[in-house]
Amino acid sequence: MAAGGGGRSCFVLGGSGETGRALLRELLAQRAFGRITLIGRRRLSLGEAEAAVEQAVVDFERLGEHAAAFQGHDVGFCCLGTTRAKAGADGFVRVDRDYVAQAAELARAGGCKHFVLQSSRGANAQSHFLYLRVKGEVENLVQAVGFDRCTILRPAVLLCKRQESRPMEWIVQQFLGVVARLFPTAYSVPVETVARAMVACVLQPGEGKVKVLENRAIHELGKAVPQQGT
Repeated sequence: MAAGGGGRSCFVLGGSGETGRALLRELLAQRAFGRITLIGRRRLSLGEAEAAVEQAVVDFERLGEHAAAFQGHDVGFCCLGTTRAKAGADGFVRVDRDYVAQAAELARAGGCKHFVLQSSRGANAQSHFLYLRVKGEVENLVQAVGFDRCTILRPAVLLCKRQESRPMEWIVQQFLGVVARLFPTAYSVPVETVARAMVACVLQPGEGKVKVLENRAIHELGKAVPQQGT
C-alpha cells in the first residue's frame, strides 16, 4: 500500500458515524491522501487529528450553496446515512438518497474522479422494503452521475460500538458477534473492515467503471490491507 498521499485529495461525507470515524482513522493511518476534508453539518472534535484534517460545515438542505466544499477532490467517500426510527420515513429518504445524490453531483462537477459509496446488503430499487429500496435507488443515482470510477460497498450488519444508544441493535450485534466466529463473512462485518476496504479499493488499480463489493468481498479486501501497528 502506498504511504504518503502526495497531492491527492479526498472528502468524507458521514464522518460522524461509526463507519465514517473508522474510515478517517484508516485514511490517517495509511497516509493515502495529502489532503482530507470532512464535509458535514457541524464540526467534529478530532483530538490529535485536528491539524491533519480540514472540515467544511454545510447545510444539507441548501447543499447547492456549498459547491466549493466539493471542489478539487480526487476521491469522495460517502458513509452518510440515518435511520427511519431517528428521522422518520421522509427524513430517511432525504438523507440516504437525496443528500447523497446531490453531493455526488456536486463532487463530479468539482472534479472528483472516484466516488466510493457505502450502501447495504440487499439494496434493490424494486424492493418492497423502504430501506433496501432507498439504498438501491441511491446506488442507481450515483452511478448515473458518471464518475470515472464508482465503487459501491454492500456490507451486511455492521459490528461496532455505537456512541448513540440503540438497544435492539446492540442485542442483534451480540448475537451476530457469536455467529461471526463460526461464519465470519456471512451475516456481519466490522466497521473497521469496511473502512479498510474503502481505502483499499481506491489505492488498487480500477477494474471497470462501476464495481460492487458484496459482504464477502469487503471482508477479503479489508483483510488484504496491512493493519497499522501489527
